[in-house]
Amino acid sequence: MEKLKLRIAGEISLSEGPGSTMKKWREIFGITQGELAKAIGISVSTISDYESNRRKSPGANIIKRFVNVLFEVDAKHGGGITQKLLEGGTNTEEYFELHEFARSLPLSDFVQLIDGEVITHKDLVEERKLYGYTLVDSIKVILDMPFTYFTNIYGNMSERAMIFTGVSTGRSPMVVIRVSPSKPSAVILHGIKKVDKLAIKLSEKEQVPIIVTQLDISQIKERLNKI
Repeated sequence: MEKLKLRIAGEISLSEGPGSTMKKWREIFGITQGELAKAIGISVSTISDYESNRRKSPGANIIKRFVNVLFEVDAKHGGGITQKLLEGGTNTEEYFELHEFARSLPLSDFVQLIDGEVITHKDLVEERKLYGYTLVDSIKVILDMPFTYFTNIYGNMSERAMIFTGVSTGRSPMVVIRVSPSKPSAVILHGIKKVDKLAIKLSEKEQVPIIVTQLDISQIKERLNKI
């Protein structure tokens, strides 16, 4: 657990917007500003100033206390988030690539960044936000990946975009989403022109928007990995 704490603390310290990164982790752990402020021993307005980057970068003591409080509060809630983060250490690079954002990103902004076209649930695109994305090698995931790895595909949070490469119709990725206990905020189908009708039906049933993009994967990664 200490390695996980150090990773979070390091991410905050090295971020260009440490307050935004603190906000991201507070939201991931499901802690309110009031709850956090009380546990750390500072005012809610101070927390708000940090998260909006109105206040200069928090010092090492505040960051250390912040990270410890995240895990202390989660332990009181049953430790579910901590357990999920600890399970995320499995080596899965052969099947998919995870990237966590330093701040939350509206799904509508994400669509613009990848030159995407929204196929289903345009209303949900305006409402949702992302904490990261997973770049999935569809063929390897569907044919070869051990079932136990599926819990790792969501990284820190299920509120992320799943970008599926190597797809032909979009049906297989949506079947995977259908049987998965967790659902992403959006499914991105890379390099296809027409989406399978069953995929669209599954998208509507699962309330998971489908977005298609023709943008080169290297460009997608270059744009998104700056966030």
